[in-house]
Amino acid sequence: MAYTFEQFCKDANAALKADQGRGGKDTIRRNLEALLKNDAFVQSVCGADAPYGVRQLYRDPDYDFVVLAHVNKDARKSPPHDHGSSWAIYGQATEHTDMSEYRRVDGNAGAGEAELEHVKTYRLTPGLAGLYDVGAIHSIDYPAGARFVRVTGTDLEAVERLKFDTARGRAEVIQSIGVN
Repeated sequence: MAYTFEQFCKDANAALKADQGRGGKDTIRRNLEALLKNDAFVQSVCGADAPYGVRQLYRDPDYDFVVLAHVNKDARKSPPHDHGSSWAIYGQATEHTDMSEYRRVDGNAGAGEAELEHVKTYRLTPGLAGLYDVGAIHSIDYPAGARFVRVTGTDLEAVERLKFDTARGRAEVIQSIGVN
């Protein structure tokens, strides 16, 4: 029997109940990879008939993590960014996403002058998931038609996050709907 979305949500809750640190999040990452092997699930949330855009699939009542389906029509390359006080796990459903990780080397925190060092770039292909913990800086680059499932520690629209302009050497706050 295929690993179901309902079981994934229960297991993610249990993983955070046991360990809200890196270990619990890595368990969620591994379980997301197992879920992405369920072709019926992938087709139902990221298949050809899925609507374009970002859809919330689940929000946990105990730990506030959110599961989202990202169904992308167009190619996109993001600037380096973080998820503020949250974390994120990207699980590739179709096509691929090239992920680049960075380290901030200027000694500063928050918005303002910022210098990043590129650490590595790798490709997430269908069935693979990557964990970006609190404070991790990364960028994404995917082709038209790429689709993924993302789990975040909370609603990212409600936390202050940074995007980095490497050409100008600046970090700027991402303007979100829920952040004043």
